[in-house]
Amino acid sequence: MRRRLTLGVLLALTLLAAPLAVETQPSPVPRIGVLRPGLPFDPYIETFRRALKDLGYVEGRNVIMEFRWAHGRAERLPELAASLARLPLDVIFVAGTKPTRAVQRATSTIPIVMAAVGDPTSSRLVRSLARPGGNITGVTLLRPGLGGQRLALLKQLAPSATRVAVLRNPDTLADVAPLWEETEKEARKLGVQLHVHDVRNMVEASRAFEAMPRDGAEVLLVLPDPTFTTNRGHIAELAARGRIPTMYEAREFVLAGGLVSYAPSLADQFRRAATYVDKILKGAKPADLPIEQPTKFELVINLKAAKALGLTIPPSVLARADEVIQ
Repeated sequence: MRRRLTLGVLLALTLLAAPLAVETQPSPVPRIGVLRPGLPFDPYIETFRRALKDLGYVEGRNVIMEFRWAHGRAERLPELAASLARLPLDVIFVAGTKPTRAVQRATSTIPIVMAAVGDPTSSRLVRSLARPGGNITGVTLLRPGLGGQRLALLKQLAPSATRVAVLRNPDTLADVAPLWEETEKEARKLGVQLHVHDVRNMVEASRAFEAMPRDGAEVLLVLPDPTFTTNRGHIAELAARGRIPTMYEAREFVLAGGLVSYAPSLADQFRRAATYVDKILKGAKPADLPIEQPTKFELVINLKAAKALGLTIPPSVLARADEVIQ
């Protein structure tokens, strides 16, 4: 009798304790996958980390981040994206059109937050900016009028120029289709001729710069492309050697010795991407989160490069600069 009573008491205590054990169990820590085309020493990832921290996510405490770095080898992106897709992740953060496409092909179920992409609709990353559909959302570099504004600024730096060389990659032209259309439209408005140099690699880039003087090019416009960004120092050097004033698509080119850039702020893109990650971790669906277009732009001018070119930056342009490199 006493044994039966003891077993009954133990059973009752176990049943009472079971709900308590469930309630006090810690909730799973969110896991964020990150794919980057470059090296681990990435200032924009630090911007992303700080933005997450401001939103209450402390790495190693209440969030885990899984990184994959391509170290400048674009051919590794599909493999790295697939390795992320095999992990139990809550969301994947990726920047750039080519890396985003690699992740899109790797998973259709894990939510993806993208940043710094060209035209996400013509690239078929999303159905539309307002209604992305699928598992991808985030922020884009695309903004109506940007292509025309870049060319107009370049024309202000060299008012007498009538022949504009354009460096572009035909393999990624679809990613920047609206930008190119705006550039062509602005060229007609300004009465300048565009001389296109289709470049897929740096061997072709060197040949293009050799051809520019023969074509009578007076200024150069560089369209967005991952190959150009990866080799920005070499491209800036080729432009300096050819003494051709050049408008670039990102401030990193100017930091590498280029003349001028006008572009959406990449730091702002990474900060805003963190807010998308936060929303998804709190239960939002990517398909329901509209794609945001850039609101913060940066005009960066390298006065040292201008001096080497014998170019005087008009005061009206200099006054607009967000950053001036001496």
